[in-house]
Amino acid sequence: MPGTGPAADAAPAAGAGAVPEPSGVDLARVALRAAKEQARARGAAAQEKKQARRGGGLRSGARADGRDPLALGAAINRLITERGWETPAAVGGVMGRWPQIVGDDLAKHCVPLRYDEDPEERVLTVQCDSTAWATQLRLLAPRLVARLNEDLGQGTVRLIRVLGPGGPRRGYGPLRAPGSVGPGDTYG
Repeated sequence: MPGTGPAADAAPAAGAGAVPEPSGVDLARVALRAAKEQARARGAAAQEKKQARRGGGLRSGARADGRDPLALGAAINRLITERGWETPAAVGGVMGRWPQIVGDDLAKHCVPLRYDEDPEERVLTVQCDSTAWATQLRLLAPRLVARLNEDLGQGTVRLIRVLGPGGPRRGYGPLRAPGSVGPGDTYG
């Protein structure tokens, strides 16, 4: 008779610890669970696609996070840092504070025009309204460079180029004598 004897008694004891193969109802449960997970994944993908069409679906909550709007000053500072505009922005600030840096008397007669930020140059160009003030600024230039470098950081300004007053306008107007070369030509 099959199933009698010591070998038959050992077989059920060895199989008692093993996991039985799923059958019937168990197979249906496993298949249902897998189908639900696939449907959930498809639904999540469709929801993400729909939110992306609406503008990302990112909504700010009750607490501050990276999606919240920034204050204007913070946004500008972030932009300056990201673009590497720290030195030009600092020099622009100096041009705005020119009267406090050089004094009211000098600021009335000398105006900063531009800053060349080339690492080999780093020149601040200043124009004066008379040759006397241009000479005065040339004498004060070393002290002014030191003062600017204290404010902006060492080596930011290496030289101050001083320009005198500009010459007369080159536009002579619509009324000119034929063959003339300028205003000096008509006086004599």
